[in-house]
Amino acid sequence: MASTGWARFAHRFGQYYRTSTFWRPPRMPKREWMFIPFGGAPPLRHKSFRSETELRQFLSERAMHSCFYSTAYWQKPYELKMDDKGWQGADLIFDLDGDHLPGVTDRDFPAMLDVIRDQAHALWNDFLQPEFGFKEQFLQVTFSGHRGFHLHYRDPSLFHLDSEARRELVSHIRGEGVDVQGGLTRINDHQSNGWAKRIRKQIPNLIDKLVQIAERQEDSPRLMKDLHLALKDHLQREGKPGKGPASIQKLADMFLHDERKQSIINGQISRLGAHQALFLDLVKSDASIVLGAAGETDEVVTIDVRRQIRWPTSLHGKTGMRVTEFELARLDQDGGNPFDALSEAFVFGNDKNIDVEITVEDATLRFGEEQFDVKQGDRLHVSESSATFLSLKGWAKLA
Repeated sequence: MASTGWARFAHRFGQYYRTSTFWRPPRMPKREWMFIPFGGAPPLRHKSFRSETELRQFLSERAMHSCFYSTAYWQKPYELKMDDKGWQGADLIFDLDGDHLPGVTDRDFPAMLDVIRDQAHALWNDFLQPEFGFKEQFLQVTFSGHRGFHLHYRDPSLFHLDSEARRELVSHIRGEGVDVQGGLTRINDHQSNGWAKRIRKQIPNLIDKLVQIAERQEDSPRLMKDLHLALKDHLQREGKPGKGPASIQKLADMFLHDERKQSIINGQISRLGAHQALFLDLVKSDASIVLGAAGETDEVVTIDVRRQIRWPTSLHGKTGMRVTEFELARLDQDGGNPFDALSEAFVFGNDKNIDVEITVEDATLRFGEEQFDVKQGDRLHVSESSATFLSLKGWAKLA
């Protein structure tokens, strides 16, 4: 870290690419590669490599800020015009990114990663596996190196799916057209589909949040903000008029009546009268997988049959963290060994030998087992991995 500017990071990235073991994508010669250089230069596209050795040599000669490869398979990936490449098919990619979640901020980086990991777990366990019959043998799970997770699905029988077919899959996951009230009528139907199951599970959770809001508990302002933001996104997508916090508060106050609360848990939402529609919209928005709350950004990744995705084992240029592959079971926070990016995705030194000064107003950080709540002007004595993360994020400067 002795040199200055982008050259310092490019040097350390280059050392990593010269010495590390890389993940090799299936059918590597049939992929198109894209690289973003350090220093703001334009992306390098339409690259193709015959082997990992060629790729390693390229990165050794010019370390890159970020590395991507195509989700598509091509006959001639090196051609400059897309129509000349000869599309042969594409992986199915799900990109879950924490900065799109209502009420979630990457300034509390550890909490954001926990939430988005849970969303990725729910996506597979509530939809992709039970609803669509996806098989784990075709799945690759990766931490993106920054704010989220990628599910790469490579079933050869699905490679041919066009954008419209992929859009239908995403629309179902997002809950477009889902009949929430119909789902409530199947409370005891254990053969019901993914959305009915999520609705059934979500109602007690939502009611608990509304009770906390009604009782003006300590956490109620945050709960109100989160519910309102999710509801706002949901209503905009469905073309419905907006509802403010005052409407949510009136609904919440109805759950102070224990008998009414239990009736609604049992599916008798008519007890809510004029507030019934608002409750149904809250159920749906609160139960949404992150793809439903992420607007266009994440949906496009799944639909686009020519998409570029971050290369597993590469380094993310905004954090210095490795795009890390791990087993599906490790998405489960209640499992025996949940994945922890803040302990496992740092690749540079762990010895504390660098002083940094925080440049953002406030943030919650964690590096391994050590957590910090910092504010602008604070000074920390940290490792090279931590200093790289903070510098690339723009959250600190070398002191």
